[in-house]
Amino acid sequence: MSIRSIRTLLADDPDVGAGNVLTHRMALGLGLDEPLLAFDTPVDGHAAWQPFTLRELDRAVRARAAALHGLGVSRRDPVVVYATDVADHVLSFLALARLGAIPALLNPNVDGERAARYIARIGAVGILADAPHLAALAGHDPGAPLLPEVGTLGSGDPDAAPAPYRHWSDDPVAITHSSGTTGMPKAVVHSHASLYAAIRHRLRLPRPQGQERMLSALPAPHAATLIAVNLALSSHTRLDLLSRQAGAGVLDAIEERRPTGVIGFAATWAELAHHDLAKRELSSVALWWNTGDCAHEVHIRRLIAAGSREAVTREGRVRLPGSLFVDGLGSTEMGHSHFFITHGPGTERYGRCVGRPHAFVDCELVGPDGEPLGTGEVGELATASPTLALGYWNDSVKTFRTRIRGRFLTGDLMYRDEEGYYYHVDRAVDSVELGDGKRLFTAMSEERVLAACPDVADCTVVAVRDGDQVVTDVLLILTADADPTADRTKAVTAALDEAAAATVRQVLVVAGDDIPLGPTGKVRKVLLRRRYLDSVAAR
Repeated sequence: MSIRSIRTLLADDPDVGAGNVLTHRMALGLGLDEPLLAFDTPVDGHAAWQPFTLRELDRAVRARAAALHGLGVSRRDPVVVYATDVADHVLSFLALARLGAIPALLNPNVDGERAARYIARIGAVGILADAPHLAALAGHDPGAPLLPEVGTLGSGDPDAAPAPYRHWSDDPVAITHSSGTTGMPKAVVHSHASLYAAIRHRLRLPRPQGQERMLSALPAPHAATLIAVNLALSSHTRLDLLSRQAGAGVLDAIEERRPTGVIGFAATWAELAHHDLAKRELSSVALWWNTGDCAHEVHIRRLIAAGSREAVTREGRVRLPGSLFVDGLGSTEMGHSHFFITHGPGTERYGRCVGRPHAFVDCELVGPDGEPLGTGEVGELATASPTLALGYWNDSVKTFRTRIRGRFLTGDLMYRDEEGYYYHVDRAVDSVELGDGKRLFTAMSEERVLAACPDVADCTVVAVRDGDQVVTDVLLILTADADPTADRTKAVTAALDEAAAATVRQVLVVAGDDIPLGPTGKVRKVLLRRRYLDSVAAR
């Protein structure tokens, strides 16, 4: 039996899902002693980056399942995982899923006070945390008992693990949370089937160039990490996982690990683009794979100028300079990117184009009344897909408010062109009505500023309605060689459309630390807007 046969068998088996890939792989018995997953920190006697084989991974998971079972954890029990290292999240997820419990993965960047309130809303039966996060919870009441430190679970007896729980398609297998940029993170519950639906689709396609050996720069507790792990297990892809997503650390890991592909979020690509990539050894990378928010053109262009890819020419198969970048648009609730487009040297379809929908997606753009819109009209994305999360944990009101005609309302504003390509212009909460049928789109404004100002490394546009007036601040982070004293107001306003430019109050050069970020690295525009309104009220 070949690896290709395994991909087909898993894709065609309706019982396989996000909660049991590992046990099904073990049952197939192929490639059990080949290196597969590696973590950036020591765990279970493995040094940092020493890979686990499938057999070793199964043993580590059974040890944790036995320890958790001994603590009384059983099926349908929500258990929070609050730790820094990606190994703790991945191994805990696999162990809890084996028991039929529900791992609730919590981003380590969420502070202790907010974490406690979030955990209390979930109604967890226990909390698995590392030492720093146990300390962060001290003095707060999460409404759930603290279990032994997460790093101690690997000492359990793997032979004492109970038989794997038999999952049903709608069984909840994970709770992850939204980015938290607008306030308290929302707890999103994923099913056994939904977290595997996109993987099943991919297994039936040829494995793309760059997926032979992947580096994950995704946040450890995110649904995208769970998908990446299960995709690696299903397709027998080598996967190295980072616990932190800072640009310099990702570049160091690429040079050390020599991956053929790197998967991450837009915030990480922006950080990578701040560096002089020509001075880094990135030739192994053929593919950059983005999920979550779509990426900016200037960041994509800097990345695809690096790396190398295989191509078939008249001289045969050769290695060419330059790499590919797969962009798209997804969210925690969508469960997987619903769109995709591939950029490479010579491609020109940008302007926040996220491509066309995947084959498993049925979407439309709707107006404020929920009715579908036509070509070229900006509306909110309403999408249906087997990847969609079940809803919000312990919040049926929010769950049903985001549903219309069987579709999920994502909060993303987009339009579709005549060729069926979709373009993302903003999040609904960040755009502002200007009157006379005009609207200011902050994300599209950022795209235009970045494209027009080559010495700007990143840009944040914040628009606030102050009474009858809309006021816009444009915050610029400059490249290392840029002149911070230069006045860029004229260049910035020229890049914007006329209606948006008329609202600009100031163009400011700021440091990265001046921009508040959520746990996953997204800009907290709601906090920037509040700061503006507070400053006005204080005058």
